[in-house]
Parts: sequence; C-alpha cells; structure tokens
Amino acid sequence: LPIYLPIIVLVVFSFNDSRFGATWAGFTMKWYGVLFTRADVREALAHTLEIALLSTLVSTALGTLVGLGLWRYTIRFRTALTGLLVLPIVVPDVVMGVSLLMFYSFVRQGLERAGWTFDNGFWTVLLAHVTFQISYVALTVRSRLAGYGPELEEAARDLGASGWESFRRVVLPLAMPGVLAGALLAFTLSLDDFVVTYFTSGSGFRTLPVLIYTNVKRGVTPDINALSALLVLVTVVAIVAANALLRPRRTA
Repeated sequence: LPIYLPIIVLVVFSFNDSRFGATWAGFTMKWYGVLFTRADVREALAHTLEIALLSTLVSTALGTLVGLGLWRYTIRFRTALTGLLVLPIVVPDVVMGVSLLMFYSFVRQGLERAGWTFDNGFWTVLLAHVTFQISYVALTVRSRLAGYGPELEEAARDLGASGWESFRRVVLPLAMPGVLAGALLAFTLSLDDFVVTYFTSGSGFRTLPVLIYTNVKRGVTPDINALSALLVLVTVVAIVAANALLRPRRTA
C-alpha cells in the first residue's frame, strides 16, 4: 500500500476545489471538465493517441512475426537474438532517449549534405516508440506459445490442412491472446512514455506526459492532477486486460 500512496494522493487531490496548494477545500469534479476546454490538452491528447495507435499497430505486426519466428524455427544465434529483444526493456529510458537523439542527429547531418532536412516531431517519436514496443510484443507472443510444440501443426497437416490453414486455424488462435496482450502493453507503454518522447519530440510536438511535465514546472494544479489520474486509469485498465488475456484457460 505505501507504494501506491502517492498515486492515491494525486487522485484524491484531482477532486480538490482549491486550485493551488495542498489544502483540501472541498470535493469537486470541475477540473476534469476544465481539461477539455484547454487547447494544449486537446492537442497533446491527439498527438498521444496518434502515436500510441500507429506505433501499436506497427509494433504488433512486427513483434508478432518475430515472436512466431522465435517459437517455430531453430535458428543460429537464437540466444543472442533473444538478448537483443530484451535489451530495450532493461536499458534505462534515458540511455535509449539519448541514443535515439544522437542517431537522429547523425541522420539529419547526412540528409542535410544531400540537400534534405527534417525536424524532430511526429515521425521521430513514432519510430522511437516502435523501437521499444516490438520487444514487449515479441516476447509476449513467444511466451504465449512456449507451451505448445510443432506437433500441433503436424497434426493439422495429417488431417489435410495446408500450411496456411494450419497457421490460421491452429497457431493463430493460440497466439491471439498473446498478440492482443502484447498490443495492450505496447499501447500502454506508448501512452505513458515520457523520457524517450522528451528526447525525440522536438519543441513543436508534445504528448500528454510531456505536457504534464512542462506544466508541473510551474506548479502542481488540480487539472494536472486530473490529467495524471486519467492516464493512471487507462494504464491500469490496459494492464488488467493484458493479464486477463495471458491467464491460462482452465480446462474442464
């Protein structure tokens, strides 16, 4: 419980009738309404959802293919490949953010020599999010299929199914809970990410976590508490749904 106490305090004070300070002045829900009257919040929300949805679609497609490949095929350097997948998960966010910023700077210099230019913004943030999301999707899909062997496809082939049919009717239904859980995890990570986004977004592109950070520097207010509470709610719902999808089914 002490771990969650700061979050509980944040949620409680999002209903505080006082605009400034930590003094309780009564219950109100007006700050949740105030949020959506702010143009900067609406813009940041649109950016956040665009990045989260697109990066989730791309990372889910690529991560699913990687997870299926690791499960189905015995390839050389399989352990090394798995280690590379784990690397974006264990590397500190600030290291990943700085490395991506340096990479974009290197690419920008090369493009400028060719007469092209680009600024950090939507596409740089999208690529950065896909970079760390793929690992979560791939490992989730592989762990979902870890208890199954190739004999399932062989049995389908013996019953007359083609390679595509055995994949569509046997492998894909078994992997689908892992695919959906990985997609939910990827969506949640993109929605909540601050550090990587802060390093790769540039000055003209802000997501909700970056907006919260810039506002908190001027003081914590109930509307920012309300925005943070909504992010916490969406995150909790997505994680609970992902855990439910990964829970083993009971057989009668």
